[in-house]
Parts: sequence; C-alpha cells; structure tokens
Amino acid sequence: MASFNPYLNFPGTTEEAFNFYKSVLGGEFQAVMRFGDGPGCDEMQIPDADKNKIMHIALPIGDGNMLMGTDALESLGQTLTTGNNFYICISPDSREEADRLFAELSDGGKVEMPLQDMFWGDYFGCTSDKFGVQWMISFANKTD
Repeated sequence: MASFNPYLNFPGTTEEAFNFYKSVLGGEFQAVMRFGDGPGCDEMQIPDADKNKIMHIALPIGDGNMLMGTDALESLGQTLTTGNNFYICISPDSREEADRLFAELSDGGKVEMPLQDMFWGDYFGCTSDKFGVQWMISFANKTD
C-alpha cells in the first residue's frame, strides 16, 4: 500500500486552517483546487459565494505523507458535526487493490461515492465502514 493520509473537512474555513498548518508544519502546498475551478461547477449550482472555497488542498508532511482537506458546503447538502469532519485516505498501488479495499471497507457500511474515474485523473470513492469510520480510496491512474 502506498500511503495513508488524513483528510479533514471544514465548514468553509479550510484555507485559514491550512495556512495555519503550513505555518506550524512548514512546506508548500502541493495542490489547491477551488470549487469554481472544477468542471460542472455551474451544473452543480454552486453559489458564487462558495466558488472560491477549497475543493481540495494538500500539504506534504514528512516523508510521503500528506495532510489534505476540503470545505464541506451546505449549498451541496453537506453538514459537519464532530466526528464526521475527517476521512482516512488510502492510496493503493493498483486499481485492483482499490476495488478490494473499497469493497471490504464498505461491507456493512455505507457507500457515499462509488469508485469511479474522476476529472482530476484518479480512480476515487468514499465510504464509511460498519463502525462509522470514513474512508477515501484514491488510486492515481498512470497515464504513461
């Protein structure tokens, strides 16, 4: 398995939080994607006030680890409560391993987003296991 990474959700304060983490942990952001930059932004009916919110941000920490996050948007029906504001993101070495992990973690749990090829290039899905722990599986498709 390639890596395990915490994925944090915030109620619109991701940018502020990650600037704080960057000041404490050091480093430079590897990725910053805003909701307004994604394809289908208008079809998803994202309000103008939310288009500048963070869809995905990644801050390298240590050797091969990443602290990642997003803004959970109420305009998309997302609400945060203590306990649902984080995921564990697994980045497996193959699509097959992604499928296996997703199926086994989902067994008795609840699929939030089935595994699928995403516009940013990854094979990605979200699920919670039978204990309520939230997982993201993200395999980086190779385009070589």
